[in-house]
Amino acid sequence: MNEFENQKFCQSCAMPLADDELFATNADGSKNEDYCIYCFKDGEFTSDMSMDEMMSFCIDKMVEVHPEIDKDEASAMMREVFPKLKRWAND
Repeated sequence: MNEFENQKFCQSCAMPLADDELFATNADGSKNEDYCIYCFKDGEFTSDMSMDEMMSFCIDKMVEVHPEIDKDEASAMMREVFPKLKRWAND
């Protein structure tokens, strides 16, 4: 079984949503399980950026968390995944 099969990911930055503490909030304060607390808060995105800008921002974070992956590998992975995320699917 794929270890990511049942894993939720932020539909903006692709960060794994490992626990409820990372879920964003809707305007009414309820949890939003589609996005992380860094990308979406109180029913709105926390920053106005393009998909390419988000990928550039996330590359260094990914390499920091996964030192076995270099920037080119991280970029290639993001170019495959990001267009499928809810926030970017219509871009």
